[in-house]
Amino acid sequence: MALKQYTFKYGRGKVNFEVDSDLVIGELTIKDMPVLADPEVAILEAIRNPIGSKPLREIVKPGETVAFIVNDPTRVANSHVFMPLLLNELNAVGVPDKDMFVIFSLGTHRLMTEEEMVEAVGPEVAKRVRMYNSDCRDESQFKYFGTTSRGTPVYFHKLVAEADHIVCTGSVVHHFFAGYGGGRKAMLPGVALYETIRKNHSMIFDPNAVIGRLHGNPVYEDQVEGVEMCRPSFLLNVVLNEKKEFLKVFAGDYIQAHLEACKFVDEVYGVKVEKEADLVIASCGGYPKDINVYQLQKTMDNAWCAVREGGVVIILGECEEGSGSALYEKTMQQHRTPQAVEEALRANFQIGAHKAYAVTRLMKKAEFILVSGLDPELARTLLFTPAKDINEALQLAYEKLGPRPSITLMPQGSLTVPLAAAHCK
Repeated sequence: MALKQYTFKYGRGKVNFEVDSDLVIGELTIKDMPVLADPEVAILEAIRNPIGSKPLREIVKPGETVAFIVNDPTRVANSHVFMPLLLNELNAVGVPDKDMFVIFSLGTHRLMTEEEMVEAVGPEVAKRVRMYNSDCRDESQFKYFGTTSRGTPVYFHKLVAEADHIVCTGSVVHHFFAGYGGGRKAMLPGVALYETIRKNHSMIFDPNAVIGRLHGNPVYEDQVEGVEMCRPSFLLNVVLNEKKEFLKVFAGDYIQAHLEACKFVDEVYGVKVEKEADLVIASCGGYPKDINVYQLQKTMDNAWCAVREGGVVIILGECEEGSGSALYEKTMQQHRTPQAVEEALRANFQIGAHKAYAVTRLMKKAEFILVSGLDPELARTLLFTPAKDINEALQLAYEKLGPRPSITLMPQGSLTVPLAAAHCK
């Protein structure tokens, strides 16, 4: 036996544990990529030499209005770095600040406070342009554009719809059923009506709605079809590392530039699993990625791809804000098996409740032991096996699997297995 100590992030701190290194068949980590030496230079280079588009300064003319769609706090993009550059770029060709505004891509998330808005774009931008929330539940804020071929009624925020130009911004990461974040998601779900989002996301049950897939993914294709009804003029997407540092900037046509960003995300965050393990030990990567179960589910998806049928996954996630959704908890209180949850969601799909399906579908393959700050009874209600610490979790795993299981370690929650997504699903 060759005991080796490992340290994984947990909440705002770290957790240490020991396992026999002879049992470890894989330690999956994100590819180490160089950060941009000067992000501002790279941003200007991207918007002046875009992919599949004219440069931004040649698209917007004086007298025209511009809506900048910007991420909310749940999607880090370092908007405070690029937003001043975008405003200055248009100022230079005669577009004044008064003709530009920021609207936050909230989707179904809660409204942002004024302080959060300022923090997101930086105090300079906050003083220069107007800033708005998109409240998906206030129908009066939205304009109807039509219905997609898959039956999604398309409503976008009136401020966005009435602007002469829409500039989508954000970051690109893998997404567990829409394939990838970024791109068209700034608009749908970002600034869309709740019913638009609900109908689109109800396609989660399709076997092609998987992580790392766009072509043939009905969620993605439906989003693009809807966004084409109110087509953005330009896109700026960034890819960041785990430390929120810039790795690369992509700008131009909202579809073409995004596709290039997705290829890069695969290169950075994708990993092949050579063999499924008996036991996977995974960290979400600490706060805020493990702030609640709603966010922790993303790491569950990644770990699920690396564990064998009937195996065990230990998830390290503090969940200082609990489950993250009252509707998720209510759904789990009412439906006590993965099958029951799926049947209920297929009958009446609701955002929030969909997280119950996203979590429990994974539990059909393996047992999930959760090391967290959750009340153990709540963890059991959510169908996790609770453990007070990593040592108890390891003991529970060994009791089920035997003393010498094969082990895969996943210290970074953002790591994913895009090329094996269909297999994982």
